[in-house]
Amino acid sequence: MGRVTDLASFAPLLTPEGQTLLTALRDYDPAQELAVASRLRRDHSAELVTAAIGQARLRQRAVAKFGAEDAYRMYFTPNGVEQSTRASVGTYRAGRMKALGVRSVADLCSGIGGDAIALARAGISVLAVDRDPLTAEVARANAEALGLAELIEVRCADVTEIDTAPYDAVFVDPARRGGRGRIFDPEAYSPPLSWAVEAARKAPHAALKVAPGIPHEAVPAEAEAEWISDGGDVKEAVLWFGTEPGARRATLLPSGAGLVGRGLPDPAVRPVGRYLYEPDGAVIRAHLVAEVAEDLAGGLIDETIAYITADELLPTPYATAYEITDELPFNLKKLKALLREREVGTLTVKKRGSAVEPEEIRRKVKPKGPNAATVLLTRVAGAPTMLIGRPANGR
Repeated sequence: MGRVTDLASFAPLLTPEGQTLLTALRDYDPAQELAVASRLRRDHSAELVTAAIGQARLRQRAVAKFGAEDAYRMYFTPNGVEQSTRASVGTYRAGRMKALGVRSVADLCSGIGGDAIALARAGISVLAVDRDPLTAEVARANAEALGLAELIEVRCADVTEIDTAPYDAVFVDPARRGGRGRIFDPEAYSPPLSWAVEAARKAPHAALKVAPGIPHEAVPAEAEAEWISDGGDVKEAVLWFGTEPGARRATLLPSGAGLVGRGLPDPAVRPVGRYLYEPDGAVIRAHLVAEVAEDLAGGLIDETIAYITADELLPTPYATAYEITDELPFNLKKLKALLREREVGTLTVKKRGSAVEPEEIRRKVKPKGPNAATVLLTRVAGAPTMLIGRPANGR
């Protein structure tokens, strides 16, 4: 697959010849890879061409996380593209660090340097540590490529052997993937969450990156837990030390809107009103649906479903609003007839608390016509229900 697998295959990419190849491959079409490789091998070694094409593919994939300007200057490993922090999230987190007065950070398990780059661009000096020699070398190359080498020191070492005392803050991003895929047990992270927590307790400030699905009971009492979404997709959770012990926060990017828990009880269940609000995933993960419901003067449609219903349309950055026109027991024949009557050809299907897949619905009802509608498959007071409506003005 043309992957760089060791220092010997990575180093040639940093030479003038390697740089020329990478520049030439910036806009190459992967579908034409065989022809492109054959042409380039006339003037370059097969090993270098293979490595350069692999790197070009990784750069194309990385554009979604880092943007084209950075991605086409940076270097990646397959795991680095997959596991690195999205630039927008890293920038936000670096901004929080800066606001806390942090001037130096020990970035443990730094990977290819995505977070170190964001911290350095915030004016913070960084020690980036990773135990894998290739990953550390890629992080060093990225610091050089982006003009940040003076602020980022890269060290290939075991993070458990690093003295973090000289630094204002510690950032730990444990590996959460193994040979069988994602790791859900925090104690199976590498290093384990318990080790990261102890490292955090030794520093004035700390941030530990964890999976969004971390059980709330696994959050240490002295930590603030923050769930972050970007464009509506939940990206990660962060445990902050030295901020607000016990706080639960949802942060929505790119707006930066932040909601902090107020310790409210679960909202009451009530009949479906004119509007239905779908909370952002970060709000749900942070268990802050009650806070949004209170702000909207709304309630739940079911005690187990994170849909809020209300009679008025109120602006909120924390949920998407739908105006509900129909509430029907789950019945595909009735749904098909209703959509045919209203000439609905553009059908958005959403679900929460339903085992039916949206694609199955679209396939069976065969929407046709000039109009659009949204169908929400869910439960209302325990009963399988279809709510039909449209996105409401505002959010």
